[in-house]
Amino acid sequence: MSIETGQNTLSSAKRIVVKIGSALVAEDGRARQDWLNTLALDIAARRAAGQDVVLVSSGAIALGRNQLGTGRPKKLEEKQAAAALGQPLLMDALTRAFSVPGIPVAQTLLTLDDTENRRRWLNARATLETLLKSGALPVINENDSVATDEIRYGDNDRLAARVAQMLGADALILLSDIDGLYTADPRMDSNAQHVPVVRELNATHDAMAGESNLAGDVGSGGMTTKILAARIAHSAGCMTVITEGQRDHPLQTLVQGAKATWILPALSPEQAREIWLRGHLTPEGAVFVDQGAAAALANGASLLPVGATRIEGHFGRGAAVAIKDMNGTLIAKGVTAYSSDDATRILGLQTDQIEQELGYRGRPALVHRNDLVLES
Repeated sequence: MSIETGQNTLSSAKRIVVKIGSALVAEDGRARQDWLNTLALDIAARRAAGQDVVLVSSGAIALGRNQLGTGRPKKLEEKQAAAALGQPLLMDALTRAFSVPGIPVAQTLLTLDDTENRRRWLNARATLETLLKSGALPVINENDSVATDEIRYGDNDRLAARVAQMLGADALILLSDIDGLYTADPRMDSNAQHVPVVRELNATHDAMAGESNLAGDVGSGGMTTKILAARIAHSAGCMTVITEGQRDHPLQTLVQGAKATWILPALSPEQAREIWLRGHLTPEGAVFVDQGAAAALANGASLLPVGATRIEGHFGRGAAVAIKDMNGTLIAKGVTAYSSDDATRILGLQTDQIEQELGYRGRPALVHRNDLVLES
């Protein structure tokens, strides 16, 4: 696949996750407002072209650390305090940038558990989908002020990849201080060669990435974390683009042919999700459905409570369940949006009756079609 084909794929992507690092957001403890303004116009252009965009932004610690008076934070509690001070500054800068094209920004702070725990993953995804439908731009950062070393990503490259995986994104764009992957660190080796296209990541690419780049004294990652992020995205059928982001209008220049490394997956996000579901879902219970629901599932529909007839087993929200027809034949597996207790209460109900029965507004689907795989 050529670089041009990669650029065409980016232009045709339905959903894009853009990650910007601390060195792009902040300089000497202040927001790079002019650059953020050009990024906002680029994202507005992508949205005008019909593409969903989610922004993952570092920079809270870089913006807040000067107020601590301790230099570069080293201890976890220092980083958390800097993040707490800097997150409002980051959102203020982004709000001002996106006010020009008239795009509301929505702060979303995530932790590792939010993308690894199935129940919290469902909640996070539903929130982000709702924000996108409302026309807002989700701005995601790791919740540094509360996460501990044991439950944190530590870099937003991998967080961005998990968000891309969660949302079924077609493209992950990592804006960096370097224009892609090289055979060696080009700042140390004048013979280093740029790698324009990668089709399958392997140990050779890990060796090329080398050590994390902390020379800028601002961020927490480097090419190593970007390759790790690309692996996550690749397994989800999501293309990763690593390119230099310091220039104004970084997305516009990328579409126009700026130098970059394109890491291209062999599968689409839909194909990758189906493979993952087939291989990772061990049912904790079962949902039996009527003939009409079975036919609807075969045609690509979600499983609605109205078509469910019986619940078997005890399970929580976010559990894997088997979906069986009236004869007990397994027809699908999926991730349930309801616990077994609540699912039992809404059997056979129309969607608009769920809130009255449960006392809260639940999800329309018992198992959404994006969390469901049919048995062949």
